[in-house]
Amino acid sequence: MEAENMVHMANQIANFFASYPKEEAVAGVADHLQKFWEPRMRKQITEYVAHGGGGLHELAIEAVKRLH
Repeated sequence: MEAENMVHMANQIANFFASYPKEEAVAGVADHLQKFWEPRMRKQITEYVAHGGGGLHELAIEAVKRLH
């Protein structure tokens, strides 16, 4: 998947949860990524965050760091 599309999708999820209390929001984003993203997509976004995560919403970055 193109990095730009991946970032856009992750940011849409983060924006949905942005009105929640921070801990609940991070957990919600992480849960969504775990349940609905394919393993290769989770691997790709994990690597993207490891290299800086440019353009990703703060909630998405924190959620990705919690993925297994």
